[in-house]
Amino acid sequence: MTIRLTHWLFALMLSTTAIAGGIADAQEADHPSDKPMVVASDFGVAPWMVRGPNGPEGFGADLINEIGNDLGRPKVEIVDINFSGLFAALFAKRAEFLVNPLNLTAERSERMLFTEPLFSTGNGFIIRAADEMKGFDDLKGKAVAVNRGTISDTWATANAEKYGFEVQRYDVFPDTVQAVLTRRAFTALNEIPTTVYAASQNKAIKVGFKDFNGRNFAYAFRLEDSEYRNKVEEVIECMKLDGRLRKLHEKWYGAAPDAGSAIDTVYFGYGPPGFKGFEPTSHVPKCK
Repeated sequence: MTIRLTHWLFALMLSTTAIAGGIADAQEADHPSDKPMVVASDFGVAPWMVRGPNGPEGFGADLINEIGNDLGRPKVEIVDINFSGLFAALFAKRAEFLVNPLNLTAERSERMLFTEPLFSTGNGFIIRAADEMKGFDDLKGKAVAVNRGTISDTWATANAEKYGFEVQRYDVFPDTVQAVLTRRAFTALNEIPTTVYAASQNKAIKVGFKDFNGRNFAYAFRLEDSEYRNKVEEVIECMKLDGRLRKLHEKWYGAAPDAGSAIDTVYFGYGPPGFKGFEPTSHVPKCK
């Protein structure tokens, strides 16, 4: 009995080692440490990721280049893919992970692994510089301009009757801002970082109200890539702790992040608390 049990334990140990080795081999094949790190983003989101004269630039470009350097990868290649094709590219292994400003949602966490939150967002309301907005009640009897089909559109549609405003839908964000400037709309609604940047570029507008409603951006990985997700997340945590993430926010968004932002918050465990894929594992990131 003892001998058979010993043999069983030995066989189990060999099997476990083989499985672990197989996972490690798969990880190295998908994320080769001696090759360029290939990631994907939509280049149309200023100032997160835009096409500059020498390639992609912006907050997101600087951030992922810092991460690639900390991981010891020789180079970072950012593939420009329209938002509608990003998830398919990830699943087809055309990219190691997604570096778009991607909202964390419960539905998405069923299909992908996310890092901990790295950028807080919510509803940002652009208004003319001379106007004021203290809260949702100030929208009564007015028009709210949104990008068609976005989370902002979803919020406006769900709350138009409650707060008594009209929803105007446009195909691109600049058209919503133009609606405000020409007084066709009282406010343009979009993600907070998008509105902050737009206001920093045009003195005729400002962010009248910020609704930090718990939404956050995070990087997305394939479900089997938990080990790699965790490695990338530790670099993000190190950038929060040493202030590099805050400096990038100040550089590209023209202001310090708001108090309590994910930019300055290191979360317990790996992944986003409260979402599928979260690992409640205490750890100390291995920072350089």
